Amino acid sequence: MNPAEGLLSHLIELRNRLLRILVVFLLVFIGMFPYANELYTLLAAPMLSKLPAGGQMIATAVTTPFFIPVKVALLAAFMVSLPHTLYQIWAFVAPGLYEQERRLVVPLVVSSSLLFLIGMVFCYFLVFPVVFGFITSVAPQGVAVMTDIGNYLDFVITLFMAFGVAFEVPIAVVLVVYLDMVTIQTLREIRSYVIVGAFVLGAIFTPPDVISQFMLAMPLWLLYELGIVAAGFIRTRKVQRLKS
Repeated sequence: MNPAEGLLSHLIELRNRLLRILVVFLLVFIGMFPYANELYTLLAAPMLSKLPAGGQMIATAVTTPFFIPVKVALLAAFMVSLPHTLYQIWAFVAPGLYEQERRLVVPLVVSSSLLFLIGMVFCYFLVFPVVFGFITSVAPQGVAVMTDIGNYLDFVITLFMAFGVAFEVPIAVVLVVYLDMVTIQTLREIRSYVIVGAFVLGAIFTPPDVISQFMLAMPLWLLYELGIVAAGFIRTRKVQRLKS
């Protein structure tokens, strides 16, 4: 096979994989579309539970009541179809990987997906109640808290992404050690800087109250420590495998 034919076959394979990803995503979205309003109600539950009696959310744009639930359904479809998407990506790149790299990629893909989902669950059940409780409690007397549903969606997606990415810290630590970019000893030496950085990120991505900042900073630090432990274990196994 000449280079042109090889490139063409790779492009065809890429097209087929992307089409499969898109088709599955659309099928999941079509299945979820009739429940878009229910999905948004579920997403808004942490905020609604903290509003005063009779409090409600509002829509300030004409099309917002339709498009915001649709966006939530799209987000849910993306999360549900993510395992299939990752599998298609893996199936495309796997033929070009060494056997050792294949053994590493599968656990990384699975663990990173699970950790991202755990981060979102942690945010929904533990962080949202604290954050929205704080927001509603500091409103001046005579001010009715009525959040726009579009602004609310943007806010919760930001927090979801922040906590989802934060829970990927162990994966990043394991990778930099496995690829010999940083030693475990160096990671331990910079621990104090990581802790300070965790609280800085907590201040950036959460409301200005100590509790919610602490709820992002502490998992970041603990997951960093978990990553060091996991990296040490994987590093030891790698050395033993090379010696054998």
